[in-house]
Amino acid sequence: MDTKSVLIGVSGGVDSAVAAYLLKEKGYRVEGLYIYNGFPNRAEDDAVRVAEKLSIPLHRIDIAGSFKKDIVDYFVAEYSAARTPNPCVVCNKKIKIHYLFNEAKKRNLDYITTGHYARIENLGGTNGLRLGRGKDRKKDQTYFLFQLGQKELSKLLLPNGGMTKDEVKQIGSDLGFGFLTERESQEICFIPDDDYRGFIEKDHNFQPGNIVTAKGDIVGKHRGIHSLTIGQRRGLNIASERPYYVLAIDKERNEVIVGRDEDQYCKGLIARNVTWASQIYSAATTIRATTHIRYRHRGAASEITVPPPVNGKKYSADTVYVRFDIPQKAIAPGQAAVFYQGDILIGGGWIVKGVQSD
Repeated sequence: MDTKSVLIGVSGGVDSAVAAYLLKEKGYRVEGLYIYNGFPNRAEDDAVRVAEKLSIPLHRIDIAGSFKKDIVDYFVAEYSAARTPNPCVVCNKKIKIHYLFNEAKKRNLDYITTGHYARIENLGGTNGLRLGRGKDRKKDQTYFLFQLGQKELSKLLLPNGGMTKDEVKQIGSDLGFGFLTERESQEICFIPDDDYRGFIEKDHNFQPGNIVTAKGDIVGKHRGIHSLTIGQRRGLNIASERPYYVLAIDKERNEVIVGRDEDQYCKGLIARNVTWASQIYSAATTIRATTHIRYRHRGAASEITVPPPVNGKKYSADTVYVRFDIPQKAIAPGQAAVFYQGDILIGGGWIVKGVQSD
């Protein structure tokens, strides 16, 4: 039998290192790919050390231009448009999986793989592949992969999906990768100090403005609409016996609207650019699912339908209305709404707005 080959994205972290080891142990011919995004850090040196320890070839590609256009510019543009971006979701589809897929094809390698904590389930049939939650629920990363379709899933291996983070770290330690287990990657890879506000302000000017209540009363000042997000409580600097929360951001008026905790709840949301794991979901008029409105959200039972026309104008075909069984709070435009049935991811889209009444 021919030995199967696989190209793994080696990030310089313990997850990808262990994934490469596990596949090699299973008999795969493993090659590594380091994707340089234009933001130098020690990850590349660590990736080289991993490849040397595992005795696998390591290729390098420079995609700095694409990364700036597809990720960094998107990140800044979303904040400028009063939305909360999710660069990790976009990066997984447009950068990591895209370039792994292309490079594997160039090199005639059978599969691609990453260190993500997720599983791939085959339910049978031509559209039967699904993403399933990883064994480690605290580290499950299916949310960030919701845009992957049958084409990508058919070539993707996820060896870490059946393991916990602690198990992966232990394997890494046993292999001599202690220098990797000691550090976790920062929240946003191109902002090493996690100061996203300062990062945006380096090249873009934002004007300070008013923080107002829903009635229009001015209760504070903000340094720019990029500096606050929906649901935020800390850092508003508003003197009040009860805390205020960010309810909405008005780009045109350069205002941030705040209210009390009870004002945050919405009965539903509108999501656009929705993608589905299979045609059976896109063809349905009503779908019951658990909807996650952000990565750390516990998920909410919901009904997904095509939204009704607004002022006689129909929404596009890839837009849905999600109605929650129990109202949810802090629904941020720009974040991903991801849909599950049990442990299986069935689709997702980008939040346009929260809906407070039917």
